[in-house]
Amino acid sequence: MSLESTLTRAWLRRGPLACALWPLSLLFRALSAVRRGLYRAGVLKSSRLPVPVVVVGNIFIGGTGKTPLTIWLVEALRAAGLKPGVVSRGFGSEAGAARPVTAQSLPSEVGDEPVLIAARTGAPLMVGRDRAAAGRALLAAHPEIDVIVTDDGLQHYALQRDVEVVLFDGRGTGNGWTLPAGPLREPPSRRRDFTVVNAAEVTPQLRAQLGGEDVYQMSVGGGHAERLGEPGQRVALAELAQRGGRIVAAAGIGNPARFFATLRAAGLSFAELPLPDHYDFHANPFAALDADLVLLTEKDAVKCSHIEELRNDPRLWVVPVSARIDSALADHIVEKCRGRTFA
Repeated sequence: MSLESTLTRAWLRRGPLACALWPLSLLFRALSAVRRGLYRAGVLKSSRLPVPVVVVGNIFIGGTGKTPLTIWLVEALRAAGLKPGVVSRGFGSEAGAARPVTAQSLPSEVGDEPVLIAARTGAPLMVGRDRAAAGRALLAAHPEIDVIVTDDGLQHYALQRDVEVVLFDGRGTGNGWTLPAGPLREPPSRRRDFTVVNAAEVTPQLRAQLGGEDVYQMSVGGGHAERLGEPGQRVALAELAQRGGRIVAAAGIGNPARFFATLRAAGLSFAELPLPDHYDFHANPFAALDADLVLLTEKDAVKCSHIEELRNDPRLWVVPVSARIDSALADHIVEKCRGRTFA
């Protein structure tokens, strides 16, 4: 965690550490360009699926809010009359070959984010290292699907795509350098169809930094908390803010500060407990915690709900959040999907 924190701070400016790593970032950038070029030239093979593919991803390493965006997009496509399915790699999953995911799947086997997406959307979902193979398996199992959303597959060029949506947050492009001198997997100039920014405000400076065109603001918020494992028991965050007692907010996501900011915006006061991204909770971080109430992210909750000690802890409550984005983004994506010539 100390190394991760050091790099995260260094990636936001062009300080001594970032400058020392800059030559390595040039090598990383060159290798990435060669790889893209090999796919473009057909030396490395890529597959096209018989339905449109919409990729949701980021070039800024770490959490920017892809899961809420994916959930929003699936629901928006469905509202437009399409029948979406989802393909994901599944971070930390045991999935090599394509494997279906439902709300009851074990996060340790298929990844926490796919389970959350399946639970929130009910959309058919398949995970696998080879996303093209996962897409084909998904279509074979659900032939009614007419569009596939790929969660976090921006750099998976083995699967051809029709629409690319790149997500940033308020950190923008950081210091603008690629790994390891900066936080970017690819240069900021990388082409894409749409840019989404998960931030309270998209300033003119941030808009210019990200390219200026087709930039959409996304906000993520929640209005209530649910008892872990018992979603029927819920309480408004505004009511929690008026109660007494010690509240702790825990977040094992890529950017815990964003979850904490969401809770503060609801008027809550609490102690922060940031955890490593994709924390597995095999070691209970709440056992000796002095708290009357512990608020969790949905991504953490899907793992905690499978651990008896945590599932039976009455202090644990989940805060569901939803993305809010201009509906024009969905309209443009639907238009691009319907304009594709189907195989």
